[in-house]
Amino acid sequence: MTFRTRFAPSPTGPLHLGHAYSALLAHDMAVAAGGLLFLRIDDIDQSRSRATWEAQILDDLRWLGLTWPEPVWRQSHRVPRYREALEILWDQGLLYSCTCSRADIRAAASAPQEGAPLHGPDGIVYPGTCRPLSTPKGPLPDTALRLDISKALARLTDPFLFNETGAGPAGETGHILPQEMVTHVGDVALARPGMGASYHLSIVVDDAEQDITHVIRGQDLFAATQIHVLLQRLLNLPTPIYHHHRLIRDEAGKRLAKRDDARSLATYRDAGKTPSDIRAMVWL
Repeated sequence: MTFRTRFAPSPTGPLHLGHAYSALLAHDMAVAAGGLLFLRIDDIDQSRSRATWEAQILDDLRWLGLTWPEPVWRQSHRVPRYREALEILWDQGLLYSCTCSRADIRAAASAPQEGAPLHGPDGIVYPGTCRPLSTPKGPLPDTALRLDISKALARLTDPFLFNETGAGPAGETGHILPQEMVTHVGDVALARPGMGASYHLSIVVDDAEQDITHVIRGQDLFAATQIHVLLQRLLNLPTPIYHHHRLIRDEAGKRLAKRDDARSLATYRDAGKTPSDIRAMVWL
């Protein structure tokens, strides 16, 4: 089996040191295994994606010394494939239409009888406002769509595990507890108006179609892996080996974000830093 991994940045801002560490680690692991690193552009949210940011991402990665097979996949070009996956889940009776806004969800989750909003890997855990009593029928609606997590988990017949070669933020391994998914993940959104598909669905479909064998990413995404493994089971797709790595943090211990322009790769490049300097800064 050829080692195949990917780096999938969103063109919504500059790459920072955290991105550099993740991309370089994936590159190094692929090279060590005699495998391939693919580049994908996660531009499913066209309202925030910008061509200028994509161009800078490509330039920064080439400057770091990374190469990848062409053509580069862009999620905005793959909406029909995500729609096909949604059709499969809809036909299984696992999806339902949701009309709640983010404000509606916050308000419902904050109701006195519910207590404080519980945050999970998909944001505030959805309180089930639009969940129907019976399975929706008819064609797939062009609305926000949520996965009925309880129904989905009921379809599992074997141990719910994945192979983790790194670790979660608290040292977690690849063991998933279905009941905790009901309370701590909830009915995740798999399609959003104007986007065609959510992050969770799009990366699962793309990883399978690119034959990705190893997913290398930050520990901040560890909690989302249980969603991805569940979708892989429901869609009869292979589950890659996962490696969740440490995060690069600032002096206060806070995880870097795209708004931290002072730590962007472009800033370091302009200051005369080299790719070797960047490697040293992230302890590679």
